[in-house]
Amino acid sequence: MSLSPAAPLGPAQLRADCGRCFGLCCVVPAFAASADFAVDKPAGQACTNLGPDHRCGIHTQLRERGFPGCTVFDCFGAGQQVAQVTFGGRDWRDAPDTLPAMAAAFVVLRPLHELLWYVTEALALDPPAELRVALERARADTAALTGGDPAWLRTVDVSAHRDRVNPLLSRAGDVARSRGGGVGSDRRGAHLLGADLRGVDLRRANLRGAVLIGADLRGVDLGLADVTGADLRGADLRGADVSATLFLHQAQLDAARGDARTGLPATLTRPTHWTALSLTPVRRRPGLPSPARRGRRR
Repeated sequence: MSLSPAAPLGPAQLRADCGRCFGLCCVVPAFAASADFAVDKPAGQACTNLGPDHRCGIHTQLRERGFPGCTVFDCFGAGQQVAQVTFGGRDWRDAPDTLPAMAAAFVVLRPLHELLWYVTEALALDPPAELRVALERARADTAALTGGDPAWLRTVDVSAHRDRVNPLLSRAGDVARSRGGGVGSDRRGAHLLGADLRGVDLRRANLRGAVLIGADLRGVDLGLADVTGADLRGADLRGADVSATLFLHQAQLDAARGDARTGLPATLTRPTHWTALSLTPVRRRPGLPSPARRGRRR
């Protein structure tokens, strides 16, 4: 199959629309009984909580029922892409023989959609002209890959494509972090599991791929810090300011802990499981500009 140029996917296509999916995130992945999942489930088998309408039967009680891992999964719109575009609306319940191919397509499209989200965020940072051209090309190439049919998708080397795009994302983050002042500390890939980071200056820090599971970030200003791929499961963001954090997505917030004082960007939603304390909002520290790009995020 030859691919023709595809229009970049917009914000709606890069957000999960469960009503247009076939519950693929409840079918395709495997999970093991753990603190994140109450039961074992093999790959390709529907979760016992999935109803015939492809809705989760315990959606509003997932954390209480032992499934917090489900609450932090984000397909970045890949589910409805597989269901409505790749398979043209064919439901695997009506055509069970399509499920293996549908699952294979989802495994490819989910990381591609995530990559598209990151590239779109990088473009919103107003990068220099040369880098913008490269990012626009990367977005077009990635969008073209998502438009392939099931046979084509089986040939896509997602890792190789990601390796070509990631340096561009890293450069975009570095440029944004350096604007208006020097870059912060380099903690790329740092293992900070359970670390007490209160009082640590993480403004403009490179936290790409950092392991921040259970880290204490109470009151920390993460303005212009790059958190691409950072693991924030159980991280304590109470009173922290992530309103200008780079490449922060909703699933990372959902995996963390926070409260009413946690400063958020306008594009993200305060997780419902966070404590709703009516406390004084966090004030931005002086000297750190509020990036205008927050109003332009797509």
